[in-house]
Amino acid sequence: MIIAGHQAQYLPGMRFFAKVLACDKFILVDHVQFVKKEWQNRNRIKTKDGPMWLTVPVLVKGKFDQRINEVEIDNKSDWQRTHWRSIELNYKKAPYFIEYKQFFEDVYKKKWEKLIDLSAEIINFLLNALGVDKEMVLSSSLNLAGKGTDLLIEMCKKLNADTYLSGEQSKTYVDLSKFKENNLKHVFMKFNYPTYKQQFDNFIPNLSIIDALFNCGNEETRKMLEANREFEKS
Repeated sequence: MIIAGHQAQYLPGMRFFAKVLACDKFILVDHVQFVKKEWQNRNRIKTKDGPMWLTVPVLVKGKFDQRINEVEIDNKSDWQRTHWRSIELNYKKAPYFIEYKQFFEDVYKKKWEKLIDLSAEIINFLLNALGVDKEMVLSSSLNLAGKGTDLLIEMCKKLNADTYLSGEQSKTYVDLSKFKENNLKHVFMKFNYPTYKQQFDNFIPNLSIIDALFNCGNEETRKMLEANREFEKS
């Protein structure tokens, strides 16, 4: 069995979902330290003026060591209305937006307290929209203690997997000798970002997957996820 894991993200991009599709069981990593100004509480959409960040405001003062599953949303501002209006304004003419409009409208009407709950809700919906029937496990439910390569090996053992799938960016820290010592296999995955028809001029890569979903629909988006992966066994 092949497993993969990734830190929980808000409105993840295509690379995230390509990894989910490539494994048998996926671990949504929520027990590690939250990092500001990465992808855990923000992502980008496309507007007529170029890419736009949608950032969920979170409480971080005095909470440097907090884990992703501990992060609370700062609801002082009406960020839900801002995010929904930005999505609706920029995608209302996209061919498939109407199919997914109700879910996102409802999500942004709800008051969210924890970032992980919001992220997991959206990720589960997007997986269903893509027709992906795959078990997703929260890392916080596995009582994990390791770090780096040791964490990946521990994940494999907890879930009785024989292979771990990492993104190619993990080559900088994965110790392949430890996998061999534990009689486990390891695979790196490279995702080549595809071009597709977007709203407005000039293609912009590395956006939230909702850009592809609204513009291309679920079937074409899933085909792009599957067709643009390369695997390197180690």
